[in-house]
Amino acid sequence: MKVLPLNKRLLSYLKKHRLQKRFEKQKSLFENNPFYPSLHTEILEPKHLRIYSFRLTRKYRVIFIYQSNFTIEILDINDHYQ
Repeated sequence: MKVLPLNKRLLSYLKKHRLQKRFEKQKSLFENNPFYPSLHTEILEPKHLRIYSFRLTRKYRVIFIYQSNFTIEILDINDHYQ
């Protein structure tokens, strides 16, 4: 699995919330096994849009889509509880 590079807005968000190291760790887990248990990878509603998420921390989620079988694009990183 390959994760496309993040855009400037997402990099800035990670920096602002001090999540860079955590993101790199979770990204590495995801690249090796997208359904690693601690990631809690899931498809979001409505399912027909095929938008997924995985856990960055208990509070933050990474929202992504599959570009191809082995490539994903991260669309957003957000506070799961807002």
